[in-house]
Amino acid sequence: MGRYPVDPVTVVVIVVAGILERIGDMVAIISGVRIGFFWSIPHTWSAVMDTVVWDVRLPRAVAVILAGSGLAVSGATYQGVFRNPLVSESILGVSAGAGVGAALAILMDQGTSVIQLSAFVFGLLAVSMTFVISRVYRSNPTLVLVLAGIIVGGLFSAMISLLKFVADPYSKLPDIVFWLMGSFARASTANFILVVPVILIAMMVIVLLRWQLNVISMGDEEARSLGIDIRCFRPVVIVCSTLLTAAAVCIGGVIGWVGLIIPHISRMLVGPDHKDMIIASILLGGSYLLAVDTICRTLTYVEIPISIVTSILGAPLFLYLLYKAKKTWS
Repeated sequence: MGRYPVDPVTVVVIVVAGILERIGDMVAIISGVRIGFFWSIPHTWSAVMDTVVWDVRLPRAVAVILAGSGLAVSGATYQGVFRNPLVSESILGVSAGAGVGAALAILMDQGTSVIQLSAFVFGLLAVSMTFVISRVYRSNPTLVLVLAGIIVGGLFSAMISLLKFVADPYSKLPDIVFWLMGSFARASTANFILVVPVILIAMMVIVLLRWQLNVISMGDEEARSLGIDIRCFRPVVIVCSTLLTAAAVCIGGVIGWVGLIIPHISRMLVGPDHKDMIIASILLGGSYLLAVDTICRTLTYVEIPISIVTSILGAPLFLYLLYKAKKTWS
């Protein structure tokens, strides 16, 4: 779908043919001999279609799916760790920190790769500050960590406002505002290939540890009595969730509501067991954000920032979920 439509059958043929060609290239690089596969597909489509599918649509779709899955898993993990259904993936200030990093890079007139790297680094910096502040008070580690995240998030949000105030209103300010509203318009293989391992590794760690989220969601005392090392487990899953959120934000900008509503939808579909709910969040998060991104780039002639649509859809949807699940939350 898009301004240059390609029918689904042709898309599948182009993708399969491209995969076979790339396998042949890899074999030629390794062996030094190019071998023609007997199952090679003849090109019956134009070069423009090939470019649209492989260089424009496919990298963007992969980036959107990775970002949506990462945000959904991060939100589900935070809700389990903090035992709060209203917690989202930005609770520890990672989104605000990433926004500061991106705004600084834009003010310095850097390219897309540097902007993404700066957003990723500052997102991790914000969460590190949250951990440092939370170490001051040890009476209630979970509550203090959430409060520290709110403090750090507010501080970095103020810094974003300051950077927008000093930015050139005709050149830099629109770029900063547009990035903060979220968009995958610049998504390409070169721009997100470096964060793919981060997303996959962090997501795999959470998937492997997802059964322990059931235990920790019952409380620290119950988790300790069942043999869970809280001091080790909680930082590991929080770091992995932070990496997922930071990576997703550096790919597509600040995108709200995904990490808040997708875990609730998954919980309603498969139940509260994290062994099933985390997997459902991965599938639903990627599918949901891909559908929203398709709406953003096809609904009007000018592409709509994705965070606008996720907020328009997320607010009433969360109100509905709040009404449906109010008995189970009490």
